[in-house]
Amino acid sequence: MSKKIFFKAIPFEKEMVTLALESGVDAVVVEKKHVEDVRSLGRIEVLEPEDFVFVDIQDKKDETQAVKLAKEGKQVVLLEHTEIIPIENILAQVKNIGQEVSSLSQAQTSLGILERGVDFLMVLPAASGDLKEIVRLAKLNQGKINLQLATIKKIEPIGLGHRVCVDTVSLLKTGQGMLVGNSSKFTFLVHAETESNPYVSPRPFRINAGGVHSYTFLPADKTAYLEELRPGNEVLIVNENGEQEIAVVGRIKTEIRPMLLIEADMDGLSGCVILQNAETIRLVGPEGPISVVNLQVGDKVKAYLDSAGRHFGMKIKEEIIEK
Repeated sequence: MSKKIFFKAIPFEKEMVTLALESGVDAVVVEKKHVEDVRSLGRIEVLEPEDFVFVDIQDKKDETQAVKLAKEGKQVVLLEHTEIIPIENILAQVKNIGQEVSSLSQAQTSLGILERGVDFLMVLPAASGDLKEIVRLAKLNQGKINLQLATIKKIEPIGLGHRVCVDTVSLLKTGQGMLVGNSSKFTFLVHAETESNPYVSPRPFRINAGGVHSYTFLPADKTAYLEELRPGNEVLIVNENGEQEIAVVGRIKTEIRPMLLIEADMDGLSGCVILQNAETIRLVGPEGPISVVNLQVGDKVKAYLDSAGRHFGMKIKEEIIEK
């Protein structure tokens, strides 16, 4: 899950606040006298120390007090030196808990406690050199899933259909793409247009993702139909190793194009995806991207099996048959 990042600009320095704005923090924390100074630099939430309760955990009594304050709706910030065990005890009981951090390594530790992490980070000025990487870690990194190899069983032209290009506001790399399929239980890694070819320049921000009806994955283990995506939505980007991050949609292009039906099997299950019939559309094999025009029956491609059905993008335990 994406975490909130607050930068504590105390003492106030214009250069530090500018860095925080450029890094993409959620809010800047300053003394009251500097609130308007921050607002003059950019459109961002500005908070004051009084908006939080800072708790110094020294013993069990302090843990109890932190839990009590969080249950009252307060934004509780644990001081930088707080040990992991007390944080685990607190996180096991309540949400709305943050921690001060002064380095990337501290941020990594705080975000990994109980495999959930604190709910927000209060980044101190000492961590300004790591700020961009801390934001990337907290905002974009979404953990890892288990991609497996599926065997292609069928490749069939099926005529014209509406396909969706998802143009993100990120420059993607070789190996990255989106999970797309006719069923949310069986999705294929559809590669971004990062590769060169004789006909068109690479579009490393784009995933030519497939038919309008297709499922794709969003952050927080949700799904959406490709047709539902809009500018400003967050989508899940996955690489060939299953590592996930978030990208934001900048534009959606839906056009009528010739389409292919591609079917594959994995672990006794069958899945399919409908993609545009063009050289620039690629799935991902063991050796890298494979254009759909070169794909052969028997080839292996990377796919993801999900155990649950979906209702309005949310996992549910219900028998759902999709063909």
